[in-house]
Amino acid sequence: MSEVTAREPKGAGAAWTEERGTSDEGRERLKGRPEASGGATAREPKGAGAAWTEERGTSDEGRERLKGRPEASGGTQFQPAIRTAEGIAFLRGLAGTRVRQNGCAAAAYAALYANVDVITAFPIRPYTAIMMNLAQFIADGILDAEYIHADGEHSQFSAAFGAGSCGARAYTGSSGVGVTYGYEMYSIISGARIPIQMAIADRTLDPPGDFGSEHTDALCTRDMGWLLGWAATPQEVFDKSLIAYAIGEDPRVLLPQMVVQDGYFVSHIAGEVEMPSIEQVDAYLPPYQLPFPLDPRRPVSHGPQIHPEQGPPLQLERARAMEDAIPVIRDKTDEFARMFGRSYPHFVESYRLEDAEIALVISGGHAVTCRAAVDRLRAAGVRIGMARLLWIRPFPSEDLRDALKGIRAVGVVETNLGLGGASYGGILSLDVTTALYQMTGERPLVTSFMAGLGGETVPIAEFDWMAGKLTQAVARGRVEKAAHWVGFED
Repeated sequence: MSEVTAREPKGAGAAWTEERGTSDEGRERLKGRPEASGGATAREPKGAGAAWTEERGTSDEGRERLKGRPEASGGTQFQPAIRTAEGIAFLRGLAGTRVRQNGCAAAAYAALYANVDVITAFPIRPYTAIMMNLAQFIADGILDAEYIHADGEHSQFSAAFGAGSCGARAYTGSSGVGVTYGYEMYSIISGARIPIQMAIADRTLDPPGDFGSEHTDALCTRDMGWLLGWAATPQEVFDKSLIAYAIGEDPRVLLPQMVVQDGYFVSHIAGEVEMPSIEQVDAYLPPYQLPFPLDPRRPVSHGPQIHPEQGPPLQLERARAMEDAIPVIRDKTDEFARMFGRSYPHFVESYRLEDAEIALVISGGHAVTCRAAVDRLRAAGVRIGMARLLWIRPFPSEDLRDALKGIRAVGVVETNLGLGGASYGGILSLDVTTALYQMTGERPLVTSFMAGLGGETVPIAEFDWMAGKLTQAVARGRVEKAAHWVGFED
């Protein structure tokens, strides 16, 4: 990976980063820089506080210039973030093409198109390649962004939180134990209503440290107030990253987002990805406008200590924000289809469910194999379908009920661990069962299948076995157990 420091530093303290010596010669060089005499920095700042960053002097002339800015008479309004000449030429060359990328590259390219302002990174496989790509973009002058290499995930997420609080479009990410190491920050970031984005290439938690794909890491955070969903292909990783920013930054929502992909199965396997034009992305994803940025010209309090009776109303507000995200997800998904020509279901992909008797509920990259298994079973006369969850938070209870109406038995494919829960298996089946319990009319039987743990594949033969268990449940009128461990039972 090329070193980012090879090019002109761009953020606060650029002068001492570039010429950090304390010798007389170094001090003289610093005196000669434009910043030393109160002039504007070499680049137009892109986020909140742009006015005071650009014109930070306290002279009468500086104050008058600030009064004349549009922000001085109302809410802070920012211009579109700067793209470099190299970046514009690079993206114009990609527009309209179809390229082969793995999931990590697709996530990085989405962040490039989104023109993120601040990137906070700490390496842990398999997500690391996302940040390697972004570091290269910056080193090559293609992306104008601050790149912060933190000393760990807690610091990494804290820095992204600070950047987002100041009005920067911030981007971060992790995998496995890195996701859990920074756990303290998730509630803080969503509670502050700062819509940063986090890319996760999921990975098994230790022990046993086998590094394979497993959904437990991201699902550990499911109740922290973040929008959360899996992408099943590199194309979907690219698209979902843009859609998630558009949803999270919408003033009706203002929530952070986790865009998750299966480690290795999606993150490291290439697929075809259609590249849009800059104009399409900029029209769909306008400049980030945080309504309450940290700005010394209009001071606000973020995260103050409060009395106990003040807490419940704030928690209710956050709960309602998650509920309010549901119609926004529908709106932004439809808008994306109109502007980019690629359509996605709002929440649930229904595959061959119209006349199905049994169904598998699944999330993530294993759905690709599941579709093939459904086709094969259909050819053998088994009336089976698949419901793929595109979003886990907010959980799509209504859409799932509609998708599974008339189904007699449902099996939830659990690529995660929910140790000691009601099913003594995974996590998703609890939400699925709760959603289906509210169904009017006859409810389906529900069981779950522990499969794909530790990064194992879920081959067609295992989906065939699941279908057999569901068919037996329909014949008996009851499920055998709440959770089956696939590969460990007859």
